[in-house]
Amino acid sequence: MATDGFTTCLWYDGQAEEAANFYVSVFKNSGIGKVAHYPEGAMQPAGSVMTVEFTANGHKFLALNGGPQFKFTEATSFMIFCENQEEIDYYWEKLTEGGGEPGPCGWLKDRFGLSWQVVPDSLDAMVTDPDPAKAARVTKAFMEMGKFDIAALEKAYVG
Repeated sequence: MATDGFTTCLWYDGQAEEAANFYVSVFKNSGIGKVAHYPEGAMQPAGSVMTVEFTANGHKFLALNGGPQFKFTEATSFMIFCENQEEIDYYWEKLTEGGGEPGPCGWLKDRFGLSWQVVPDSLDAMVTDPDPAKAARVTKAFMEMGKFDIAALEKAYVG
C-alpha cells in the first residue's frame, strides 16, 4: 500500500467540479489538482468532467461525476474540530450556505448532501471526564443543540 495516506472519493451527479471548488474555498491548505474529462463513448457525455483531484485542509479527495446512482448519507461524515466559537460559526455558516441544512448535535449537510460534524476541540475531554456528572451534563447540553455553543457546553461542564 502506498505510504502517503488515503484519498477519499466523493461521488457526484454532474457537480464534481463545483463541489471541489466550493470545498477549496472553505478550507485553508486547499487546492485543485488534475481534472479529467470523459472520452467519446463513455458513460457520460464526451468532454464533461469525469474527476477532479483536490485537497481540502490537507486531505486528498477525488470528486467523481459518476451519475445519479449513489447519494451521500449520514453514515459517512467528516469531522471538523474547532478551537473556538469563531471557527465553529465560520464552518457552520460556510457549509450550510446555498442550500445546506443544519442538523442536531453539531451535524449539518452541505448543499451537495455531504454530512459534516462541526465540533469544539474540547468536547471529547468533557464527555470523557472521569466525573460522570460532568460528562452527563455536557452530553445532555449538546444533545439539545444544533450548532455547538462552546460557552453553553463549558457552563454545563462546570455545573
